[in-house]
Amino acid sequence: MFAAVTGSEPEPPAPAPAPGPRAQRPLKSSAYRLQPLTGYGPRRAAPGRTMVRREPLLRVSGRGRTMVLTFDDGPDPRYTPDILDTLAEHDVRAMFFVCGEMADANRDLVSRMADEGHVVGNHTWSHPLLTRLSRSRIRSQMERTSDVIEETYGERPQWFRAPYGAWNRAAFQIGADLGMEPLAWTVDTLDWTTPGARAIARRVENGAAPGVVVLSHDAGGDRSQSVKALRSYLPDLLDSGYHVTVPRRQYA
Repeated sequence: MFAAVTGSEPEPPAPAPAPGPRAQRPLKSSAYRLQPLTGYGPRRAAPGRTMVRREPLLRVSGRGRTMVLTFDDGPDPRYTPDILDTLAEHDVRAMFFVCGEMADANRDLVSRMADEGHVVGNHTWSHPLLTRLSRSRIRSQMERTSDVIEETYGERPQWFRAPYGAWNRAAFQIGADLGMEPLAWTVDTLDWTTPGARAIARRVENGAAPGVVVLSHDAGGDRSQSVKALRSYLPDLLDSGYHVTVPRRQYA
């Protein structure tokens, strides 16, 4: 499954307590849909305990108002914990496309993502522009990251996302060789431009629609606005009848 892209990530480098019920607010929608969504990742077992897989958070068959929240470039100890806290407060699972070097440096956060049922995807080791790399270097970027994810999350990633949204045939082929499917996005918060938390939240709410994949970031710069925006738009989405969950592979 490959979600169409509207918007972009940052330009690539130049060469060389629980809220009470609130009135529902209508959000814009469109006809765009993803493939059916369900479930989430593994739970890591404490020492001496058996690892178990939790049942799916919800089954979306016949339920059209479903969205996916994704966060790229982390994990970052300054911002990722706050994002995880907000998701946990609302019992919501999200996708985190992690960079290998960040995951390696913050293994406790990747483990927490597993414990709390989030999906962790591969966003390469050091966030390079894949279209300027050889096939061997693309494979190294992806494979090293998958290795770290497996060690910290409990299983190898099933999804990958190219930095800057810059895909090419080699990236698709190598991702498939490593057992991953590509996932892009349909709503870009442009949070990397630090437009303000209100602007970020407004982009999400204006772009809300069945099957939408939202792109945000939990690392790569000052992401305090992204944290604040999530605290605003997530309860609004839920109050408006949206189910926020994570995708399953089209071909399991």
